Amino acid sequence: MLFTYKATTHDGRTISGTAEAASKQALLALLHKQGVKPVLVEANNGKTKKRGGLFGPPEKVKLQDLVIFTRQLSTMISAGVPLARSLSALQNDSENPYMRTVLSSITKDVESGMPLGDAFAKYPKVFSDVYVNMVRAGEEGGIVDDILKRLATQVEQDASIRKKIKSAMAYPVVILTITIIAFFGIMLFIVPKIGKILLDLGGPKAKLPPYTVVLLHISDFCVKSTIIHKIPLLGALPIISDLPNLILIGGLLAVASVYGLRYIRTDAGKYKFHALLLRLPVVKTVITKIAIARFSRTFASLMGAGVSVLDALDVTGAAIGNKVIEAELKAAANEVKNGKPLSDPISRSAHFPPIVAQMLLVGEETGQIDTVLTKIADFYEEEVAVLIDGLAAIIEPIMIVGLGAAVGLIAASVMGPIANLSKNIGS
Repeated sequence: MLFTYKATTHDGRTISGTAEAASKQALLALLHKQGVKPVLVEANNGKTKKRGGLFGPPEKVKLQDLVIFTRQLSTMISAGVPLARSLSALQNDSENPYMRTVLSSITKDVESGMPLGDAFAKYPKVFSDVYVNMVRAGEEGGIVDDILKRLATQVEQDASIRKKIKSAMAYPVVILTITIIAFFGIMLFIVPKIGKILLDLGGPKAKLPPYTVVLLHISDFCVKSTIIHKIPLLGALPIISDLPNLILIGGLLAVASVYGLRYIRTDAGKYKFHALLLRLPVVKTVITKIAIARFSRTFASLMGAGVSVLDALDVTGAAIGNKVIEAELKAAANEVKNGKPLSDPISRSAHFPPIVAQMLLVGEETGQIDTVLTKIADFYEEEVAVLIDGLAAIIEPIMIVGLGAAVGLIAASVMGPIANLSKNIGS
């Protein structure tokens, strides 16, 4: 439950904020543990104005904003600036309205005695589980500034990979969108007129090639689905008068999409969807390399921060973004719990290549797992960059060839029968 509270500190200052707790008593106990005296605690039953959407700043922080914040906070802590003062200064400097709101709340929590990791944990949309757990590990080891530097590097790497993927997908998405619009435009407005010409030339019993018949049937279906009619008084102006087929098709697609998305959000649906992605030829390679790079860098950072292997595996599995590989890591954690080295279950993994297990084994023998995994992460992040650049270079000519083939097929379906019928008429 979400609660709103007011409390006084040991030096008489009044603080306020919101916090999640299982019950009011649990929050009171937490506030007392932090050394503050609660004055007012009440359940927040949706009385506060929503921050996102039209009523306030959207609840979103860009990765670049998070990188800048992380590096600046690390620098200020290294320079000896008190944590609360550092957070307050960064709050004033932030250009993101929602980030300022978040930092304001975190500053109040830190001033009231809450650990920084716990304050971050209240905002999972901004600070991931990996981020929070690494900060907590840094607090326990007294190396928060070093941990924040590691986190900034890790977030930068994730942002770089996402940027490359978005850049590679931009061109295909634009071309595909234009192709779909052009296809429906041809099917709705051009092919019906050409079909009428073919019927006028050859009559209702005219023999047409199979691909021309298929094209005309597709066009007929599209026209009937949108129920486009022409009013004689308006000439060639099309209108949509009756939409039973369109509503039926649109309704079925909408229902299927809603239930499909809901199912994918469940644990079972997400697992099956991720398993399907790992069966697709090119997608499998990209996802696997990204997962290995993310696993290696995250696990190395956690191990370098002094987190235990089991805790590091638990956090890293959730950060990979693929339920199938996460399940493999959970199984590996059970074997590690039983005394086996991590390299043993990784060597039997269906998705981790042998080189990862071999380098893990070297790291275990030398006691430098974090160093070895960092090198693995660097290697696979470079592999991902090269792979994405290669795919972007290949996709463009493939789509051009595909569009050319589609245009050629439509032209052959139309011009061939017209030429043949014209010859028959001439003879």
